[in-house]
Amino acid sequence: MTRLDGDTPLQSDRLGVPHPRALLPSLMFTALTVSVISTLGAPMVPTIAREQQVSLSAAQWLLTSTLLAGAIAGPVLGRLGDGPRRRAAIQGALVCVLAGSVLAATAPGLALLLVGRTLQGAGMGLLPLAIAVAREHLPAQRMRTGIASLSVTTSVGAGIGYPLTGLIAQHLDYRAGFWFAALLSAGALVVVKWAVPAGSSTPRRPLDLTGAVLLCTGLAVLLLGMSQGAAWGLLSGATLGCLVAGVAVLTAWVIYSLRAAYPLVDLRLMGNRAVLAANATALLTGVGMYGVLSLVNLYTQVPAGAGYGFHLSLTATGLVLLPMSLGSMLANRLASALVARFGPHRILPLGSLVITLDLTLLSQWRDGLPLLVLGTFLLGAGVGAAYAVMPLLIVRHVPQSETGSATSFNQVLRTVGGSIGSAAISAIMLAHTPAGADVPQNTAYTTALLVTAGAAFLGCLTAITLPPRRTPATPVVDTGRLSPSTPSRPQQCPSGTVRDGSGLREIRAGKDQP
Repeated sequence: MTRLDGDTPLQSDRLGVPHPRALLPSLMFTALTVSVISTLGAPMVPTIAREQQVSLSAAQWLLTSTLLAGAIAGPVLGRLGDGPRRRAAIQGALVCVLAGSVLAATAPGLALLLVGRTLQGAGMGLLPLAIAVAREHLPAQRMRTGIASLSVTTSVGAGIGYPLTGLIAQHLDYRAGFWFAALLSAGALVVVKWAVPAGSSTPRRPLDLTGAVLLCTGLAVLLLGMSQGAAWGLLSGATLGCLVAGVAVLTAWVIYSLRAAYPLVDLRLMGNRAVLAANATALLTGVGMYGVLSLVNLYTQVPAGAGYGFHLSLTATGLVLLPMSLGSMLANRLASALVARFGPHRILPLGSLVITLDLTLLSQWRDGLPLLVLGTFLLGAGVGAAYAVMPLLIVRHVPQSETGSATSFNQVLRTVGGSIGSAAISAIMLAHTPAGADVPQNTAYTTALLVTAGAAFLGCLTAITLPPRRTPATPVVDTGRLSPSTPSRPQQCPSGTVRDGSGLREIRAGKDQP
């Protein structure tokens, strides 16, 4: 049975939860697990390049392969999770992560190591499934805070994962990091089996294979061009070819999805102003978040004699990034309280504004470690506030049957934003590196921080201008999808919405509640 968000869950919903009190902690553990594992690659790239005797550009594929796998797995897992086999989809992704961790830990060469990291990337699509479980099965009084807490596991896990990975990479063999990932993913498998309901109240629908192929291919090619642009050359045929081909395939996917009866992602729902604001802000905020993580990581490890930087070890660099987790957790609690009072659309711009101010501050003042520590704390606060609100905006304006798909699309846009930020930073660093030098000039960091601050500020403006001033008192309710052959006679829903052949549209009757 389907419930209205904000109502007490129906008895049949609660009976499907094996251990109701353990559900949210179990989902949090699973989401944090995959977030920490996704950070394993970055700090260990130099170590793996040295031990495998390959170039840094070759070892960089450890990051690219995980990014591509996550972008492909996210939309497919999101749709599979909106159905009666939700737990099986979660377990399947965790099995891929476990297998990939073991393979990476035992791989004799770079090729199998890349396969292992690709399998680990499947876990990046699990967060939307965790949010879908929370929406359907958590009590009403815990659902909003639960979804917000799950959404910030991306930044909390990064803040925890960087120092942990740095410690492993510096003092142990890099394989120990992948064995640790295997242990975490095995624990998550046990927890999911014990606490997560087997399925969803949403009826099973056919998987849009054509849409999946188009979307995954387009994303993979586009992200490949962005992530490898610096290595291939920003204006090289390979880079431009990937970007043009990716955009062309994604355009074909949009046209196809608007006509499909059961699309992988219902783009008609994505046109809702509140959902559009969440997605556009996710794209632009991703540029700032991943940009500053990369820049702080590079700046703190600049070799001695460069005239700037701190020449820190991997472990010390990770500790500089650790306050990001604290900032995310504190901002999540504050944002949840403010959302209850003012509504999510009024809180969303605050997160992007904090990121903008933080990046602007670091662009001008970063010559002391306390300033960098403050910068990572403020980054966590901004990301925590923004990421806590985005899924709340989405679940208010999409039916329960679309939760996994809609939130997975939001997460994909965060990844695309991060790739854009990384590509822009790589280009700026290359442009500010003198011929024959190994280290860019200090002005490269100033320029890169200001560029990413500009992207975050655009996210703030988007979050202010796009959402409607008032949101409906009750979210939309899924009444089923009409087949293309069914007459497009609107069906009235209790929430004041109708579903017709063209998708959902909202009917405002009287004054909406903020």
